[in-house]
Amino acid sequence: MPSKIVGIEAIRRGFNRNRVAAISIPRHTVAIASVLAAMVLVVMDAAISNVALPTIAKSLQVTSAMSVRVITAYQCALLMALFPCAALGESVGYRKVFSGGIALFTGASLLCAWSPSLNWLVAARFLQGLGGAAIMALGVAILRAVVPHQKLGAAIGWNALAVALSSAAGPVIGATVLSFTTWPWLYAVNLPLGLLVLISTRALPEAGGTARRPDLFSVALNAGAFAFLVIGAELLPTQPTLAALMFAAAALEFVALALREMPKQAPLIPLDLLRNRPFRISVIASVCCFAGQTAGMVALPFYLQHGLGLDMLKVGFYMTPWPLSVAVAAAFAGRVADRISTARLCAAGGICLATGLGAAAFLPLQGDPLPLIPLTVLCGVGFGVFNVANNRNMFISAPVARSGAAGGMQGTARLFGQIIGAVMMTLL
Repeated sequence: MPSKIVGIEAIRRGFNRNRVAAISIPRHTVAIASVLAAMVLVVMDAAISNVALPTIAKSLQVTSAMSVRVITAYQCALLMALFPCAALGESVGYRKVFSGGIALFTGASLLCAWSPSLNWLVAARFLQGLGGAAIMALGVAILRAVVPHQKLGAAIGWNALAVALSSAAGPVIGATVLSFTTWPWLYAVNLPLGLLVLISTRALPEAGGTARRPDLFSVALNAGAFAFLVIGAELLPTQPTLAALMFAAAALEFVALALREMPKQAPLIPLDLLRNRPFRISVIASVCCFAGQTAGMVALPFYLQHGLGLDMLKVGFYMTPWPLSVAVAAAFAGRVADRISTARLCAAGGICLATGLGAAAFLPLQGDPLPLIPLTVLCGVGFGVFNVANNRNMFISAPVARSGAAGGMQGTARLFGQIIGAVMMTLL
């Protein structure tokens, strides 16, 4: 009799785990569109904000260096909140936290548009980052709950395609809006779009919801560690001693957090997943790949503008092939990722990215910029193929119940790599 009860309980658990995918086709489509639209909203907003910094600095009468806080506050909030949002999603349900993130992001966008000073704008951008963290941490976890396992690679490809197209379109849209109106409208347009996305989240399935409460002290340690890390990275080029102290404080908090979370079955920082070799390798590879791409994309506009003396219109023309190539390659990789081995796709993508970056490094400082186009295309293709295959491997290496933690780790690896790449270029 006990074995029979155990068997029935196992079947019931399996049903509860898989029922999230058993939704009607129209609702299935709306659910996928909801996740992708939320990702587009967050990524495009970040790209638009980068373009708007000079205009914001002039409007609010602050220096260019001070205006960078608009970006730093957003990145800091993202890193501080990714793991807590993932844990909260696993605790109370992915849909609730994901919808809450969209609501917070949309409301904070309105505050950004109404900001009368830089301090108000920085605070509003921090709130935006908290909302964006919930979206980034749980987006792929929700897709995993919606699509069949054999189509996970395709879903990750759609996600990568949406992110790449948003990254490419963001600067163009931002520049276009600024040519007709003032910078607050860049954030005000998020209000109707965010409300539409929020309404569409009703189609999302219920997933997660273990009722396991996150450890608030661990959340505080996590937030402090990442805050010290981001601030240290910002200070490194100008105040290396103070930056070193920030990095030391971050390291101490990370050690304390790891010691506190290590005995837990589902730790805030997914130490349980990092013990899994395929997952760990995917995380390290993701950090390295994002660092390489970010270093190239940070250096490229300086090379084009200062090295070759091109105007901003031509700089945009020569930079566009990179993210567009990422989008095309991500769409292709999504179609084949479930049929071709991850190792082959990642190796091919990594070789293409490294070759493109290496060849671009040897281009003459003066001369025809046209040879740069095939190299940026090669970089974009390599990154797009690698990213889709690597992210798929990261998620299939994690149990379904830990999809939220895997999403948090994925987002953290991406942002950490981007910070490393940007700091590398700043120090050179």
